[in-house]
Amino acid sequence: MEQADVRDNPSRSRFELEVDGLVVFAAYRRRPGLLAITHVEAPPVLRGTGAAGRLMQGVAERARAEGVRIEPLCPYARVWLQRHPDFSDLMA
Repeated sequence: MEQADVRDNPSRSRFELEVDGLVVFAAYRRRPGLLAITHVEAPPVLRGTGAAGRLMQGVAERARAEGVRIEPLCPYARVWLQRHPDFSDLMA
């Protein structure tokens, strides 16, 4: 998984990952030094496939590259960050 696979769609305030022609997304709000993830959603057919996890990994890698912290307002984003200690330093 490369960060480049996850694209920022600022006009819709979300990060997106296309998988088999479907889009998994993480809606966000930006503030200086902070990326608040408000909602993560995968189409029903992709749930349980790891697609949302790959999306969150790309979001976390992008946040680290941008030097911002993540405020996981979405329960999925919060649990994902808690389960991945290599990104725990990003949690606001």
